[in-house]
Amino acid sequence: MDWLGLQFITELPRSGQVILNCTHDPFLVLAAYLVACAASFATLDTAERVGHADNPTSQRLWRWVGAACLAGGLWTMHFIGMLAFQVPLEVHYRLPTILLSLFFAFGASLLAMYSLGQPRHTLWQYVRTSVWIGFGIASMHYVGMAALQSSAKAYYQPGLFVLSILIGIAASLATLSIARHLRDGSGMFHQLLKYATSLVLGAGIIGMHFTAMAALNLVVPVGSVLIAPSANNHLQLGLTVAVIMLLIIGSVISAALADKKLQNKERDLRRVNALLSQLDQARMSLQQVAHYDALTNLINRRGFNQIFAEKLIEKTTEGGMLAVMFLDIDHFKRINDSLGHDAGDELLKVIAHHIKGSVRSHDDVVARFGGDEFCILIGLREREEARHMAQRIMLKMKEPIELAGRRMVMTTSIGISLFPEDGNTCEDLLKNADLALYQSKGSGRNSLHFFSSNMKTRATLELQLEEELRYALREEAGLMLYYQPIYDLKTGQVTKLEALIRWQHPVLGLLPPDRFISIAENNGLIAELDNWVLRKACEDLGTLSRQGCEELKIAVNCSPLNLAREELADEIEHALRLAGVAPQRLELEVTENALMGNIANTLVLLRQIRALGVSLSIDDFGTGYSSLAYLKRLPLNTLKIDRSFIQDIPKATQDMEIVQAIIVMAHTLHLQVVTEGVETLEQYEFLERHGCDFVQGYLLSRPVSLEELLPVLHEINQRKHSHSVSPLSLARGITALTSPDPFPKSPGPHGGGSVVRPIR
Repeated sequence: MDWLGLQFITELPRSGQVILNCTHDPFLVLAAYLVACAASFATLDTAERVGHADNPTSQRLWRWVGAACLAGGLWTMHFIGMLAFQVPLEVHYRLPTILLSLFFAFGASLLAMYSLGQPRHTLWQYVRTSVWIGFGIASMHYVGMAALQSSAKAYYQPGLFVLSILIGIAASLATLSIARHLRDGSGMFHQLLKYATSLVLGAGIIGMHFTAMAALNLVVPVGSVLIAPSANNHLQLGLTVAVIMLLIIGSVISAALADKKLQNKERDLRRVNALLSQLDQARMSLQQVAHYDALTNLINRRGFNQIFAEKLIEKTTEGGMLAVMFLDIDHFKRINDSLGHDAGDELLKVIAHHIKGSVRSHDDVVARFGGDEFCILIGLREREEARHMAQRIMLKMKEPIELAGRRMVMTTSIGISLFPEDGNTCEDLLKNADLALYQSKGSGRNSLHFFSSNMKTRATLELQLEEELRYALREEAGLMLYYQPIYDLKTGQVTKLEALIRWQHPVLGLLPPDRFISIAENNGLIAELDNWVLRKACEDLGTLSRQGCEELKIAVNCSPLNLAREELADEIEHALRLAGVAPQRLELEVTENALMGNIANTLVLLRQIRALGVSLSIDDFGTGYSSLAYLKRLPLNTLKIDRSFIQDIPKATQDMEIVQAIIVMAHTLHLQVVTEGVETLEQYEFLERHGCDFVQGYLLSRPVSLEELLPVLHEINQRKHSHSVSPLSLARGITALTSPDPFPKSPGPHGGGSVVRPIR
């Protein structure tokens, strides 16, 4: 086979010709190997740049730079290898054929760079591409060999010829495979691995070249004139070309390294920008969380305070009015307790929508402070604008709301403070609006109130009383018990006493319970106060026992809040044991509303108290919402009729019928009946005539201290005439013993005996 003057398959002539022995210059062989290694390294480096380039233009640029570098390296390696080839005759090279070989080198290199630039290839694609690249490199070599001109004729050994092509294909496949794994690496190990790979690939390329050279045989016909080679500088030329190519390859590698650093900086900059963007989003999210309520999407207290401060500065500078409105949903806790917190959350969303829809514009600020508490900040021209808006909100709130399959109507209490009339700072205005809200809630709810200065005075006084009450409880200073007799109509004796608390304030004098009981309930002191009353009553009962009143009982009021505490039974047992008093001599009075508040838990606690031997009385009966179905299940001993049913007897016929019915019902349930607030002889005779068991009121005695009690009891008990009391003797006794109690009984526990002044 003859191609470009080269014999590939043709057998060597058997006679008449001379086969020349050729050698290679080892220094130029080493230079060719270094160029091949450098070209391999540059190829791997530029392949990374193609893979990491961010835009198609950069990818295309580095692909062409890599192809030119690889083609130049391969061709230079081949050129130096040819210069290293030493033939014992004169040789020349054809320039066009040399340039043609460079074309094949560039084509193979460009195909290699396109393949290296692809992110993923299958094994078959790698093999197919490697075959083409191998054939391209082999074509470059053998076309370059065809440029050699001499008197000898070139013959190639077929086996080594095929092997050289296979080595080129294998080197190409190795380059493609290794470059894929080196594309995404970094660090010192990655760089060392790239160096080692370059040495191996360089060996493969140089191996392919010298395998092809080993397949070459130069044959000179017999009789041909052998022209000795002229003096040449192949070594100097080869080294010069090697140095130039290495410099070019080094420049490409340096450019690739600089581009890599620049790209890393750009990537770092993008990462920093991405992080800054994420931080900005996180800041906005945190700001949303910090200044907005997650449930209703209204601003929260912190966001409201920030806007409020800005509005105050604006109004202070430019003039104008602001209104701060506190809103509290009436009886919202019942929704959470009965329907669950999820239903409560849904209700809050609806209410927030109602409030937001009731304000005038985006200039009005609506915030949720937490729970069921909302706050509105609006600009005003006159005071009545705030009232009209509050009324509009209250009207909107009365629209029925569908929730958990139920149709319900909610109401709200509103407190309003005005700038600059009620304060000049955010703190003062919010505090004053809260005081006005407290007034609205205390007035029966579903109402609105503007702040007034007397609210602040009252709040300051209550705060002071709270602090002094804590001190009085801690030091047991100033608190005392008064006792009001409870008269047994059947025996004509005082068999019970009701313990009523008083507070001897160091400045304000003797305070009635309605001045401090609500303070104790609102500030978590009621349990401690009730416990003090219980211990003191048991202690006084022990003192009375030692004075000859061994059968006397004492009734102690229990706050509704205290009745919900599981520790109450243990505290009662401890107080009785400490005072050495029998449990049967203690009676606990609870209101019917307290009993019905949580009937299941209350029933368990009452049974524990009854198990101790303590009697139970239901106080103020008729004023709450007792259920007779539950009433018969409660372990009660006594039922106390509220004084409101007695005060108009005998004038009120309807009240007389109600009292008769209560007495009959109580006896049917095997309960004893106590009627409080008995003021007149007519009331006494009516109750005695209709079977009432006990009476209590100013007709018998006002509440007195323990020191005054024994003479009062002795005088009342001396007026016994069989099973009745003489009206005349009662009247005379009352004139001598009773004087007006300055503290009429309050609706809550620990009250006095009556709200009506006694008979004189």
